[in-house]
Amino acid sequence: MSVTWSYSSLKTFQQCPKKYYHLKVAKDVKDSGSQATVYGNAVHKAAEQYVMHRTPIPPQFAYAEPVLEVLRDIEGDKYCELRLGLLKEGDAYKPCGFFDKGAWWRGVADLLIIQGNAAFSIDYKTSKNAKYADVKQLDLIATALFTHFPQVQTIRSGLLFLVSNEFITKDHVRDSTEEYMQPFQQDLMRLEQAMENGVWNAVSGPLCGWCPVKTCHNYKERR
Repeated sequence: MSVTWSYSSLKTFQQCPKKYYHLKVAKDVKDSGSQATVYGNAVHKAAEQYVMHRTPIPPQFAYAEPVLEVLRDIEGDKYCELRLGLLKEGDAYKPCGFFDKGAWWRGVADLLIIQGNAAFSIDYKTSKNAKYADVKQLDLIATALFTHFPQVQTIRSGLLFLVSNEFITKDHVRDSTEEYMQPFQQDLMRLEQAMENGVWNAVSGPLCGWCPVKTCHNYKERR
């Protein structure tokens, strides 16, 4: 059974299939997000406005201005908060709109700068440091960008941690897209099996107190 997924939704499934079921399948629970989520969205919006329109950075995000100024001044065709979709036909990937009904994968490139056959892809992070950086999400975005922009042959990708001013980079090449997608296959198979079988087992973990699925037997009210 085919499913539509994203990096974040697959992470939710990895964390707890039951949580995924209530948020993504039954949709009987809504995750309103944390203060960190609200803050992160505000930073992303401020970065987009500054890089694309030179809108002054709000004072509370002034720490990010020096590095955003560098990105703003890089030459090339710029795209901010670029929504991407992929179709999968056999082993081949094809571009589609983010909201297309048949989309197999969906994701957003925070900042894309194209210079001929080369590109820069930046993902903004607002966590305190890069301790838990996961470059696999960069692999997904790079695969989508190669699919949507056939002239691009190489991509310098990066997770930009604005608070700690850390930059975790990875270089991507067009011929390696299958390698980039391989690490997700096992979890995607597990997700497809859960969809077919209707089995969504709860997983107990340190984040259960923050879970919006309060009917789960693992949920414990935070104190």
